[in-house]
Amino acid sequence: MLEILEVMTKKIVQRDNSGWEKLPSTWPNSLRRILAARDIKTEADLSFDLADLPKPDLMLGMDAAVQLLAQAVTKQWQIMIVADFDTDGATSCAVAIRGLQSMGAKHLDYIVPNRFIHGYGLTPELLAEISEGEQPDLIVTVDNGIASIAGVEAAHQRGIKVLVTDHHLPGDELPKAEAIINPNQHGDEFPSKNMAGVGVCFYLLLGLRQQLRTQGWFKTKEIDVPKLNTLLDLVALGTVADVVPLDKLNRTLVTLGLARIRAGRACAGINALIQVSGRDGRQLSAPDMGFSIAPRLNAAGRLEDMGMGIDTLLTNDLTEAIDAANMLDDINKQRREVEQDMQQQALAMLDKMSFAEDSQPLAYCLYDSQWHQGVIGLLASRIKERQHRPVIAFAPGNEGEVKGSARSIPGVHIRDALALVANKMPAGQLTRFGGHAMAAGLTLAEKDLPLFEQVFLDVLKQTIKPEVLQQELVSDGELTADEISIELAQLLPTAAPWGQGFPEPSFHGIFTVDSIRAVGQQQDHLRLMVDTGGGENVTAMAFRQHQPDWLKQGDQVLLCYRLAVNEFRQQRSVQMLVENILQV
Repeated sequence: MLEILEVMTKKIVQRDNSGWEKLPSTWPNSLRRILAARDIKTEADLSFDLADLPKPDLMLGMDAAVQLLAQAVTKQWQIMIVADFDTDGATSCAVAIRGLQSMGAKHLDYIVPNRFIHGYGLTPELLAEISEGEQPDLIVTVDNGIASIAGVEAAHQRGIKVLVTDHHLPGDELPKAEAIINPNQHGDEFPSKNMAGVGVCFYLLLGLRQQLRTQGWFKTKEIDVPKLNTLLDLVALGTVADVVPLDKLNRTLVTLGLARIRAGRACAGINALIQVSGRDGRQLSAPDMGFSIAPRLNAAGRLEDMGMGIDTLLTNDLTEAIDAANMLDDINKQRREVEQDMQQQALAMLDKMSFAEDSQPLAYCLYDSQWHQGVIGLLASRIKERQHRPVIAFAPGNEGEVKGSARSIPGVHIRDALALVANKMPAGQLTRFGGHAMAAGLTLAEKDLPLFEQVFLDVLKQTIKPEVLQQELVSDGELTADEISIELAQLLPTAAPWGQGFPEPSFHGIFTVDSIRAVGQQQDHLRLMVDTGGGENVTAMAFRQHQPDWLKQGDQVLLCYRLAVNEFRQQRSVQMLVENILQV
């Protein structure tokens, strides 16, 4: 049973960590409890040994895919990678090109759509950008393609073969490509359904290497059999950035990739991005990749051209990579400014709606004709976190159209909800949509937006469970004063790859507040000094939070927090990163 503690209108749910005593006694008790709460029963549950990784041929369509790609490599076809404009797409493209080059492919190029011009994935509009003189023999889609029915047909009309690699949920109709690999295809028996696009691409290369080895290609051409583990830094970055659940396979890929990065063996582009972001590669964690490295790559696809990001990941020249990373950093700063303005506008919209806490709508559909479609996904995510409701943010698209980016909460499968909406709206009004349980994208006519919102809310009303809307603050329990230590704070980031489905450890506890201070250039952060009961005060930082009216010095307060290391003047100390401040 989960322990439930009611605090005002919030509910703190402590994760069930039963059985933690059976984990290796060499691990600290606090870590054993944390891992047991994530269904780790033995050390072997954390990750696969390399020899035990699921085999590529378990994936539906792998045989046809590697046969086609082996033919392209051995006959030196012109191969073009069609990428996506996010970090998963960029890393997938870099993995594909680096991997195929290592196997002897000589004629490789890539193209990535501009979200403002071509839309998503392999589309007829994107194909029109490829001149006759640049026409490839084979297109390989990475992190897209499962919905590219018209794009594949247009490629075939030009005599181009297509290999689709994707991980997004397929629709009722599949493109008529020569080969498709996607672990989420109907009938696919691959044991992990959670791989990012870059993971699928990596598995394709594993299968291709085995095929070319069997054919004797490497021996005949006197090519060293490539060591594909050199690509795992890219695989780790794309997997974390795409926020896919970190199941055992994904944890393994991320762990191996992080090990390469920490050992200084990452590609020049990743090393440059780490340097520009001010992180220490020797101690890089999965959250560092998600919150510091990936946004700088994503910014290129949001505001400019993701080709900048892909080129950064493809160069082997560190000086060139650092120059590119600095450009990406500048673009990311612009992205933050745009996002901040949009967020203020969205919050003003919510204030005008003035819903009581117990009468919020089931979801929010927000639109402004001045919003930037490259940033609406981030906006939707921020509002979702604030309101604990599914959110779709819309921005102008092509003439007469709006593009929406949806973010959801646990218990509401947003892509399935959009499929129900499409069935209930008049035919043809919502035909372009796709995504995952937690994130999706869609396009519709601006004039149909009011009807869409009505149908969307009706669908949620019929399908959503009331308990899903009650926000739970999930905790790994209370730490003793001795456990709130620099040792545990240093251990946690590297103990496992924390992320979606394998959440970073968080804790709760009641503490006495010894001092309160607003800090930051905008005075928008709160720094508390709290007594943990161990004889020393600990800094508790609440970023982007203001002092509650009820909070006074000397009060006892319930904090939901994570542990972190604070570095100041070459001194390292433990600090709390406060997520929620609750009145006792």
